[in-house]
Amino acid sequence: MDEKVFLAKLTDLMDTEEELSMDKQLGAIEEWDSLSYVAFMAFAHNTFKRDLDRQTVRQSVTVGDLYKLVMA
Repeated sequence: MDEKVFLAKLTDLMDTEEELSMDKQLGAIEEWDSLSYVAFMAFAHNTFKRDLDRQTVRQSVTVGDLYKLVMA
């Protein structure tokens, strides 16, 4: 999955109208909350067949960090 598609999927997942970029800080996205976190974990599992370490996801700082996790 390329970055553009990932950003579109993440935008839908978070139900945000904010334009996301790979260097966008997760803490600056109002919609990045516990529900988005759980939805992201499910997205990673269902789309990429990846069971991500919860602590690693929590330590992610940018949207690009999340992308690297699912693409690793």
